Amino acid sequence: MHDIWNPWHGCVKYSEGCEHCYMYYLDKMRNQDGRYIYQTGNFSYPVAKNRDGTYKIQSGETLRVCMTSDFCLKEADKWRNDAWSFVSRRRDVIFYILTKRAERLAECLPDNWGDGYENVILNVTIENQKRADERMPLLMAIPAKHKGVMVAPMLGPVSLEPYLASGQIERVTCGGENYDGHRPCHYEWIKALHDECIKYNVSFTFIETGTHFVKDGRHYHIPTKREQSVLAYQSQLNYEGRQPIYDLYDFFDQPLPEEQRYHPRFSKHCAVCGMRPICNGCTFCGKCGNSEPMDNENAI
Repeated sequence: MHDIWNPWHGCVKYSEGCEHCYMYYLDKMRNQDGRYIYQTGNFSYPVAKNRDGTYKIQSGETLRVCMTSDFCLKEADKWRNDAWSFVSRRRDVIFYILTKRAERLAECLPDNWGDGYENVILNVTIENQKRADERMPLLMAIPAKHKGVMVAPMLGPVSLEPYLASGQIERVTCGGENYDGHRPCHYEWIKALHDECIKYNVSFTFIETGTHFVKDGRHYHIPTKREQSVLAYQSQLNYEGRQPIYDLYDFFDQPLPEEQRYHPRFSKHCAVCGMRPICNGCTFCGKCGNSEPMDNENAI
């Protein structure tokens, strides 16, 4: 996927949300051990170039970082400074940085962080109210231009009201547990969090139901991520609140105008995907056999 940068792979399970970690599950399917932590061959992806000398990652794209690990993993300390150097070089790209290890966030920031990088959104992952109460105050205490929250896998009701009221949170993303997980996600939990976000005009993205979903007391088994994301879309809970302003800059440190920024293009099957609000869109590579573009009226 062109919107993911995994500079290192592998992780150490850390809290309740890790019990049925999707990365461990997928590694096991490949006869690999998810506990093995290593620098990936994609380490320098943000600065990788095409044959014509242009960057593979276009100006204005968003890269989700460490989706098969944790950005603040202690075992990755030896690689993190180099990773930050890529983030600093690509001031024209937005980096979505995610961690469960909120207590390490401050020490994992670069020396020149100041009040934050314009092109970085810091996010913590939480799975229940206990972890929200632990991690959210730590995120709130860190200076940053942009902040967000990932509630996944959602294992119980979560209220973020005091943090949303602060005005610091730009987006809340949530979803249920899938792959090896059997713990259900409840519609009522999602709806309550959605309502809090609307109250404070914070963007809310419901990306997937999870394999086991409960609504109105009825249990549903939803085996594929495609089905999960379609049902999340059909819930009509996605909400676009106040829009963040990312001050991006080109190679010459000049402000990057809107017309020079990447704008996602979507294929027709993207129209009913819950993840669309946070997706970089389709590359139209043709591999899925379903890459017909949407018409201009519905395209972004």
